[in-house]
Amino acid sequence: MSGLAECTIAVECLTYCHVPNGPPSLDNITFHLRPGSRTILVGANGAGKSTLLQILAGKRLVKDAEIRINGRDVFRDSPPGVTFLGTEWAMNPVVRSDIVVSTFLDSVGGYKYKERRDKLLDILDVDLDWHMHAISDGERRRIQLCMGLMAPWNVLLLDEVTVDLDVMVRDELLTFLRNDSIARGATIIYATHIFDGLNSFPTHVAHMRFGSFATEPTAWPSGFTNGPQTPTLYNTALQWLREDRGYRRELEKQGRKSRGARDETVPSDSETFYKKYDYSH
Repeated sequence: MSGLAECTIAVECLTYCHVPNGPPSLDNITFHLRPGSRTILVGANGAGKSTLLQILAGKRLVKDAEIRINGRDVFRDSPPGVTFLGTEWAMNPVVRSDIVVSTFLDSVGGYKYKERRDKLLDILDVDLDWHMHAISDGERRRIQLCMGLMAPWNVLLLDEVTVDLDVMVRDELLTFLRNDSIARGATIIYATHIFDGLNSFPTHVAHMRFGSFATEPTAWPSGFTNGPQTPTLYNTALQWLREDRGYRRELEKQGRKSRGARDETVPSDSETFYKKYDYSH
């Protein structure tokens, strides 16, 4: 997209390695997103989606790339109004302690956003008298979403946080997010592996493969219509992932380390050891 001044998110020449001098987890990523866009990130496990979202949220330092949200550097001049919600939150021991949900939400400012908080409580079907240590992971995820979304956000970064939700709550939440984005011109990037019911949600779809964009953020569905039928996000994602596997297997033929079963005639040391003490036969 042209006109960087009009972009909510601008990323230029982003390369990132988890290990110094190691292979890049993200390689030469460049993209721009306008206000009010809603982008779905599609990619296999390990494609770099979570790493990209964490960098956009300022959670990982990158020195040699330009990464700006609303014109501000995400590391050195942290922009306000950026919300990141990832899967690791529900596993934090602090949020598994014996605290009542109403008290927990008040402790993070719920009383300041009562109207949005109450709307989210209804959508997510949360009981304010629940105790955080005594509820399921799915119920804990609902509280995370209520906590993260009750303050109005300008940019929302979602990393597979709907995986624990039942289909009805997920549908109502996505409807709320879509309407909120449209009403306030807020921007969403959503990485997910669940594509049912998402066709009307995104304005753009992007495909990541091995840390790069195989398909940069492209208008949905207009940028994907190649015939008389309107594409579905599920079928588009399935086709991309099949292409990814075929691409990887071609690289394996050229010497890349392969996955899956191995054709080994000599037992491994672990196999030899465990067979020696296997008394099940």
